[in-house]
Amino acid sequence: MTFFEELKMRGLIESITSDDLIDKINNGGLKFYIGTDPTADSLHIGHLMWLVMATRMKEHGHIPYILVGGGTGLIGDPRTTSERDVISRETLEHNYNGLKNLISKLVDCELVNNYDWYKDVNFIDYLRDYGKFFNVNYMLGKDTVKRRLDSGISYTEFSYMILQSIDFLHLYDKEGITLQVGGQDQWGNITSGLELIRKKRGENTECYGLTMPLITKADGTKFGKSESGAVWLSKDKTSPYEMYQFLLNSEDAKVIDYLKKLTFLSLDEISRLEESLNREPEKREAGKRLAYEVVKFLHGEEEAELAKRTSEEVFSGKMSDNMPTVKVCNSSYNILDLLLETSLCPSKSEARRMVEQGGIKVNGEKVSDVNSIIEINDIILQKGKKSFIKVECSK
Repeated sequence: MTFFEELKMRGLIESITSDDLIDKINNGGLKFYIGTDPTADSLHIGHLMWLVMATRMKEHGHIPYILVGGGTGLIGDPRTTSERDVISRETLEHNYNGLKNLISKLVDCELVNNYDWYKDVNFIDYLRDYGKFFNVNYMLGKDTVKRRLDSGISYTEFSYMILQSIDFLHLYDKEGITLQVGGQDQWGNITSGLELIRKKRGENTECYGLTMPLITKADGTKFGKSESGAVWLSKDKTSPYEMYQFLLNSEDAKVIDYLKKLTFLSLDEISRLEESLNREPEKREAGKRLAYEVVKFLHGEEEAELAKRTSEEVFSGKMSDNMPTVKVCNSSYNILDLLLETSLCPSKSEARRMVEQGGIKVNGEKVSDVNSIIEINDIILQKGKKSFIKVECSK
């Protein structure tokens, strides 16, 4: 099996701009880049696939560059529904440093910041050297723009495509990068970059684009930081135990897909786990392995072992020193108020529904009365089958 065939079997190839890219991917030696903007100080679970992809390609002899967009982050990639809020330069710098530290720990790559080449470009040069090569009708036809035409799009976000194209041109000229890799929603930006390179450097210039499918839930929605309960890759925002629990409880319909895309397990091993899932789903062997492998990639084997052990202790009804702990101010709470205070439920109506439906337990005992008063004495509070926290009184 070739490397490209393996990527296809793992579901990591959505589209490529030319079949010529297949042999180049198989042969190794490509300089490629993946970009992200510092809109937060951590990446989230939706970004994990491209970090793993960069590592896969590195192991096959390719040379990864990760672009953290200190320049484009000041503009913002057009969202589907509305204009992005403008991020302050101070916040952007904080976010950039957070992403730089995280990525450098996870991927052996070159890190670049597009603010370095944008900061000295004046507006006249921008229009003459780059804007002249973009036809407005062409830009209006791109999905990233077209999906916003009804609701309206500012000139600032409309220009994002041009800036990302300049990134590809700059990296082609200065670093010899010939491939951009991104999510399927970046197809329009990637092909615009290819067009700019060919217009500026010649039609026969060899450069390529590759997109990956987005990581989604079973209902087709994607993971993101704007969703409630976002799962972050940084340890200080989502603990290894919380990451382990999140992945352990992956939907059966998606867990094999996640194993293929987010871990380095062989396809043969994943096939064995799929057989186990079909034969004995109650053992959750595939979910456990997914959780372990991802935590190991993000935080190391020691943290993966600790998260696994903590999970086993908690699900066997034991109090574990390593489980997530929430400190509260009072020594007793109404059960609904406690669920809000600990953020296990986002609203009182949700808390009431969970109690009335038998979805809340304290120290393993079901709480069915919404008027119950809970004494806080190192208790384990459980929501459904998936969420466990230890609650302590801070007084």
